[in-house]
Amino acid sequence: MAVTKMNAKQLHDKIDSGQPVLLLDVRNQDDYNDWKIEGKNIQSVNIPYFEFLDENETTYKDLPKDAEIIVICAKGGSALIVAELLDEKGYKASYLEKGMLEWSQFYHPVTVADDGDMKLFQINRLAKGCLSYMVVSEGEAMIVDPNRHIEEYTSLAEKENANIVHIMDTHLHADHISGGQALANQTGARYYISSSEMQGADMSFEPLEEHTEIRFGAVRVKILTIPTPGHTPGSVSFLINDKYLLSGDTLFVGGLGRPDLGGKAKEWAQSLYETVFKKIALLPEDIIVLPAHYADIQEINEKGFVGATLGEIRRSNEIMRTENREQFTEKVAGTVGATPPNYEEIVDINRGVIKVTSDKATELEIGPNRCAVHHG
Repeated sequence: MAVTKMNAKQLHDKIDSGQPVLLLDVRNQDDYNDWKIEGKNIQSVNIPYFEFLDENETTYKDLPKDAEIIVICAKGGSALIVAELLDEKGYKASYLEKGMLEWSQFYHPVTVADDGDMKLFQINRLAKGCLSYMVVSEGEAMIVDPNRHIEEYTSLAEKENANIVHIMDTHLHADHISGGQALANQTGARYYISSSEMQGADMSFEPLEEHTEIRFGAVRVKILTIPTPGHTPGSVSFLINDKYLLSGDTLFVGGLGRPDLGGKAKEWAQSLYETVFKKIALLPEDIIVLPAHYADIQEINEKGFVGATLGEIRRSNEIMRTENREQFTEKVAGTVGATPPNYEEIVDINRGVIKVTSDKATELEIGPNRCAVHHG
């Protein structure tokens, strides 16, 4: 017997197959509790690496010998050592070769819609709970909320025989580094974001507020930009073909965007109230909401993407029905949770104010997303 190494895609394919998957995470307990690989068919066990070095047989007592054990650590080294120890004792062991470091940079595209004239992809960066989108029509593509690994988008566009012509961010992201500007530089596409998000920015962009709709492709896919402030003052949602609402971090399957990252939680919660009850309330119940983040693996639906109709979201989230402005504001401003780590530095990077190396960017982004907070 010998241990088998696997990469992030191979691990995802195994999880995606629907078969039970046993993950042994050997990072320390705090790191594990803060951020781990999750899935509907995953059994995850945390036994820190140093416990295996004690050569205490009780460390192994709850691990099965009749199932594959996939060992996970931060960068792969500790996982290999533990997998080899397991192998020596007769366990069937494999390990994630580059650990959570690689998992944090893995993207999985899913087709949301394909009606012949338009294809809509959701690109899920599973470790971060980050969702970005590609809309393709007649050989042209639009990218919404791209993350910094821009090759994910260029390769998908190439596969679809499409040229990327429009790139937009729904808002200035705080938990991950945007790939918008870099992707625009590489492809020659136009990069759009609200100018109120980019005060003090050192980069060129097309102000979204100057465009009520953007059309591209031979069938002229209609993109309506809807100001939906609250998570940030310049947050925008895109309505595609009157059917799909790319809602950024304003509206999630499980709740609403947090309004506190600018240090004005109550003020921005008021804006969010206006957005929910004076903008989103006007949209039909059957609009499919596609957010920029998700907080729970359970939000991935049976079709494999994160999304739900506006009617379903209203029915399952009391906050969407809380029309009393004061109650709404108190509840939204009071349940914001932990602040995204390094968010001030990430915001400065996304404004072009500072630049960092690829290694530094990876370090800044490590960890879970904290923008999708459930309000119930």
